[in-house]
Amino acid sequence: MRVDAGLAKLLGLSRTTVAELAEAGEVLVDGRVAGKSDRLVAGAMLEVSLPAPPAPVTVLAVPVDGLIVLHQDDDIVVVDKPVGVAAHPSPGWTGPTVIGGLAAAGIRISTSGAAERQGVVHRLDVGTTGVMVVAKSEHGYTELKRAFKERTVDKIYHALVQGHPDPSVGTIDAPIDRHPRHDYKFAVVASGKPSITHYEVLEAFRAASLVDVRLETGRTHQIRVHFAALHHPCVGDLTYGADPVLARRLGVTRQWLHAHTLGFHHPADGRWVSYTSAYPADLRSALDLLRAES
Repeated sequence: MRVDAGLAKLLGLSRTTVAELAEAGEVLVDGRVAGKSDRLVAGAMLEVSLPAPPAPVTVLAVPVDGLIVLHQDDDIVVVDKPVGVAAHPSPGWTGPTVIGGLAAAGIRISTSGAAERQGVVHRLDVGTTGVMVVAKSEHGYTELKRAFKERTVDKIYHALVQGHPDPSVGTIDAPIDRHPRHDYKFAVVASGKPSITHYEVLEAFRAASLVDVRLETGRTHQIRVHFAALHHPCVGDLTYGADPVLARRLGVTRQWLHAHTLGFHHPADGRWVSYTSAYPADLRSALDLLRAES
């Protein structure tokens, strides 16, 4: 593998960070300074001078406008996440978070997981709206983490994608990993992690299709990457090649992607529970425009 890709996997650092280390002469292979595009080969001696660890990220209890609690009990809290809100704090993110919003509302969550991600068992992108569950108890955290790992959670998204997927019902089975050239996004790559997306077209318009999407796996940006690979990116998803003209015409300023339904076995007693989120105003408005045109 290339030095940047191999060290990113080995050390859990971003490829940007690894590239900066290589450019600073901090990566040696058999005693010689290695560039980020050099190759790692079996039997070589690899030496890396690691940067100082980042300062810990703290959770700030800040109210979040539009964050709606759909359900809560002793083990879980289910929220309807608005656009522009991250799941949890992270380096470089200064905006609102679900965890901070829950803290501001006085909702206690599980202490399991990293300090800034306590209680978080899955995430939604900042630009993706919809249903998200957070663990309140340690038992809830353990059971939900197991459910997501074993793929027993029913994750249903609705996406408005450009064009008309053919066939109208299908499965996308394509591995996903970091983009080979752009560290901020992901791509279908042969060496990536197995990623499976099931879809069905619900409604077809002149320029786009409303698609019901069921995730079998849960890779970062999975739906966005898979449909972009089919040349049917989510409307408004400029990062993955969406048409900016169409996005402006529909008034969409982010990817048209919504976590519509989340179903799972409740950690307390194993009963099946399911929670649904209605489309927010911006996504609903775009659909109304398409329906009027069609």
